[in-house]
Amino acid sequence: MYSYRRKSPILVGLLAAVVMVTALPAGAAQADPRDDKKRIDAEVARASSILEGATERAQEAARQLISASGKLPAAQEMVIESKGQVVAAQVRAETAQRKAELAQAEVAGAQKRFAAADKERREGQQRIGELAAAAYKGSGIANLNMLMQADSPTEAIYRFGYVDRVMADQQRTVTSYLDALAVARREENDATLARARADEAVLTVDTAVDNASVAEDRAEDAVREVAELVRLKEEALTAAQEERAASLQKYKDAKEESARITAALKAWEAKQKAAAEAKLSAGRLLTPVHGEKSSDFGNRFDPYYGVWQLHAGVDLAADGGTPIHAAAAGKVIMAGWNGGYGNYTCISHGKYHGKSLSTCYGHQSKILVHEGQQVKRGELIGRVGTTGASTGDHLHFEVRLDGEPVQPLTFLAPCLC
Repeated sequence: MYSYRRKSPILVGLLAAVVMVTALPAGAAQADPRDDKKRIDAEVARASSILEGATERAQEAARQLISASGKLPAAQEMVIESKGQVVAAQVRAETAQRKAELAQAEVAGAQKRFAAADKERREGQQRIGELAAAAYKGSGIANLNMLMQADSPTEAIYRFGYVDRVMADQQRTVTSYLDALAVARREENDATLARARADEAVLTVDTAVDNASVAEDRAEDAVREVAELVRLKEEALTAAQEERAASLQKYKDAKEESARITAALKAWEAKQKAAAEAKLSAGRLLTPVHGEKSSDFGNRFDPYYGVWQLHAGVDLAADGGTPIHAAAAGKVIMAGWNGGYGNYTCISHGKYHGKSLSTCYGHQSKILVHEGQQVKRGELIGRVGTTGASTGDHLHFEVRLDGEPVQPLTFLAPCLC
């Protein structure tokens, strides 16, 4: 009566193929999706910082690659889990169907037994009716007359025996009817209970089939997601490869740009006849913007293009428009557009341990000072932005000694406050 057919034999093949192509590493386990998102977001942010100097398309390709790669393990795990759910749901559906078929057979048997018992009850009922009709017509009086008309005691005994057998037959008829009635009622009750069990079994089959269909749909979605993530990875790798030459050129330009800044700062300092000592508070610079460190100073390796690139400052993430303050008193020696640095300002602060100390501020949305201007420590000099080779609002902050970039964190309070 009920049948369940696996609707997706192709799905099983797809599942196997995807799992083979994108197999999980040994011991991999499904993590909390929220933790996965945090981890992936952090990796994307890190890649964005590393690839800040690459082309925009290369940056986007890297973000896409990392996002797809990060999501793949969970998606692969979902495929495996969904495949197991499909098999389990199919087994439950088939088991429920067998139970439903047995329940239907039980109903048929119970109905057949009830029909036989009911027939016997009706036959007994008919015999009782015949007895009642005979009694109504006076058969009891006839029996009494037959006893009274005996010619001798011996004949009376024989006639009494006959009447007794007639009465016994009548009693058996009544007893047989009552027994048949009890059996019929019991069989009817059994048939009713069997029907209830069969109806419940049918409902279980319907539920199991629905669950199996849902499991198959979920598995198909999981397969499609894995296939899409694999496609995105391949697409990202292709785009990154196509952007290789342009990105390497941008890295070269950035390196030359940093060298030009170093040379310009050295040249400016060389023209100063008697530079004063830098006025630092207990050897500290003021943290120029209230924000969170998003990228540190130092050489960074681009794994996509195999290039080492010096990140000449520290990035402090803050909302666009956040005020930028001078880290120390000094004179503005650069203020304007500077290629990958975007809106860029450099301030000379004087001598520090025999070397010229300057601070520089990149990617500003607005520059609020001009070359030659004297500024005080903490004075507003610009606002946070994302100009130049930047992937988001932040301040790129540099500290340079004799024009050469050094670790800014050495000069800042550990709390960056």
